[in-house]
Amino acid sequence: MRRTVLALSLAAVASLAWAQQSPSQWKWRDAQGQLHISDMPPPAGVPGSAILERPTDLRRNGRAVAPPAPAKPAEGAASAARAAGVDPELDARRKKAEDEKAVQQKLAQEKDAAARAENCTRAKGHLAALNEGMRMTRTNDKGEREVLDDKGRAEEMQRARSVMASDCK
Repeated sequence: MRRTVLALSLAAVASLAWAQQSPSQWKWRDAQGQLHISDMPPPAGVPGSAILERPTDLRRNGRAVAPPAPAKPAEGAASAARAAGVDPELDARRKKAEDEKAVQQKLAQEKDAAARAENCTRAKGHLAALNEGMRMTRTNDKGEREVLDDKGRAEEMQRARSVMASDCK
């Protein structure tokens, strides 16, 4: 019984200590309202009112450790770009993705243009054969071959002309 009470009291004390432990991360909202959580402080342009949570002194081996200092602008172009809210790596990846998307769109357009040219060529050939008066057949809904009469020939000619109108531009 004593062991159970002792174990429960130790668990309660440990949970209270854990709950009171200071946060070790920065939390802030940028100009667009997006929430950021990081172990690094926010960029210099973020106002103090936008910072939601700051890490307090962290205890390590009984000594107080100060939170990391904000990056100085003199550290180079990369830190200056980050301070301005621009990440060069992110911009490079974003530009690469946009370029790849543009290439994919161009390939799709070229493929579509090639298919239209093929449809146009076939429709022209089919219309020429229909105009020559050659005996032609087509397959009906039941899968049977039927010889085109004058009405069927006129329908096929109209179909070929509509394909040519849409694909032979």
